[in-house]
Amino acid sequence: MKKIILKYGGMLAALAMVFTTLTVNSTCTWMTYQEELPDTAKKLRKF
Repeated sequence: MKKIILKYGGMLAALAMVFTTLTVNSTCTWMTYQEELPDTAKKLRKF
């Protein structure tokens, strides 16, 4: 299990970073609720 984590851990971290960047730069699809973002995620915004 440790070998799998070491082998794919970097790829999983990069995928999480890309997903976070995409979701930070998009708005919520629901009209009534948009969750508050952490300050570290707000640094990834492009606008």
